[in-house]
Amino acid sequence: MSDPQQQTSNDYGIWVEPVEGKVEAFCGDTLIASSTNARVMHETRLKPTVYFPRQDVCGSLVANPDHRTFCPFKGTASYFNLQLDDVERTNAAWMYERTLPEGRGVEGHIAFMPNVQTRLELQNGEIEPTPSGNIAGPTIDWIMRGAWLCKTPEELTATVAAKLLADGVAISRMSVMIWSLHPMIAGRFYVWQKDTGKVESFNPSYDIHEHPSFINSPLRHVSQGLGGVRQRLDGSPIEFNFPIIEDLKDAGATDYVAMPLPFSNGQINVLTLSCDHPKGFTTANLGLVFECSSVISRYYEVFALKENAEALLETYLGKRTGTRVLGGEIRRGDGDDIEAAILFCDLRASTRLEEDLGRGPYINLLNQFFEAVTGIINENDGEVLKFIGDAVLAIFPVTSDQPEACQRALNSAMSIVDQLCGEDAENWAEEVDCAIGIDFGDVTYGNIGSRERLDFTVIGQAANIAARLGDFGKLHDHRIVVTEKVISDDSPVIPLGEVSLHNVGQPVRSFAWEPSVPTSS
Repeated sequence: MSDPQQQTSNDYGIWVEPVEGKVEAFCGDTLIASSTNARVMHETRLKPTVYFPRQDVCGSLVANPDHRTFCPFKGTASYFNLQLDDVERTNAAWMYERTLPEGRGVEGHIAFMPNVQTRLELQNGEIEPTPSGNIAGPTIDWIMRGAWLCKTPEELTATVAAKLLADGVAISRMSVMIWSLHPMIAGRFYVWQKDTGKVESFNPSYDIHEHPSFINSPLRHVSQGLGGVRQRLDGSPIEFNFPIIEDLKDAGATDYVAMPLPFSNGQINVLTLSCDHPKGFTTANLGLVFECSSVISRYYEVFALKENAEALLETYLGKRTGTRVLGGEIRRGDGDDIEAAILFCDLRASTRLEEDLGRGPYINLLNQFFEAVTGIINENDGEVLKFIGDAVLAIFPVTSDQPEACQRALNSAMSIVDQLCGEDAENWAEEVDCAIGIDFGDVTYGNIGSRERLDFTVIGQAANIAARLGDFGKLHDHRIVVTEKVISDDSPVIPLGEVSLHNVGQPVRSFAWEPSVPTSS
């Protein structure tokens, strides 16, 4: 048993001592335990807990073998239901039948849950709270126990700054630059200012690497593995001639440091701190920050990995599908049966275009085609599921009703045709055309494939018919061909009759959407 007088702020301690006089525990106004042999357990950062001999419990205890908890200091706790006034309270009390050495003083004793023991009366006054400080100071203690609760990198940044201030580090500004794996965003930049207490976040594009303010900055210096930066701003010789340092000096900073925040993959991110104390940072200040930085870096890495996963899944699977996969729908067969309009858009004459342009220019043209089609589909709340050769498969799930979903698909088709062949066609280096098929129906939206390789897609007759209607449109010079499920009574369509489609058992009543621009054969 430890002596509470020997505890220091840097120790984690547990000790048990007897409670002098009678102790009574109540649930509301009902007495649940009364004893002159109660014991109190003190534990660092926890409220004192009173334990009663089992024979001094007033109510009926019934063991609950299905519920147990484990404490690394006290051992495994068994739980009991408590019968009081014809009401059974589940898991109302616990007991350590065989404790670890630290908890030996409460072995075989009963303690009550806080929602059951609502009042405690002691004959000889109150129990003194546990003398509890921090393990190695507020910052490290929080990193070990509380940092994992931060929900966002902005919250993490603000709390790190607050803990450093509480630890006596006179920071006036803190910034964190985390590089990302995103097709358009170079990284995430978080800046905390003491005068506002808030964190601003920025998402610079890859143009940052060419910007003069970055080229001649501590961020670039540190992230390229050239080491950290320390610059006193109180009249000491200027060793690092970075414009940001002069700006901070003009704002009242007296000291500046930039240091690496390495990730486990070798990526070097950057943490910067500015000081406003007249004497700048102390050795102890910087020692604390350097000791903490590698652990803080891991928390940012967790956020970065999550953001990278979201970005990659959205890039390769689409936003809606990526969210579902990230949410855990990764087993073969996982999926939903939904109603949706299916759009299949195919680039026409692609074989000739590749022959005429050559592989490189053709791929550039294909990327421009995909970008144009994807942008339009996203604007109409659809999702591109995949690129199949030179074609796009997209889905428009029902959000309110069938006509609304079909209209979003039709709006997309008309905008695609207008962009490729209408007034905006002059933006294309080559003359391009497309064929689009649209159907509506029940489809399965989910994972299919082998055990090792899965594909998140739609399976159903509507997807097959949409693709075959696109093929039919190519052969008969119709840019947009739809089924009767897609149109309304006043739709501007040309009836095509019952159309026989490849690998579709029954003829499909189809319509050509009246083109807004002439079709080129």
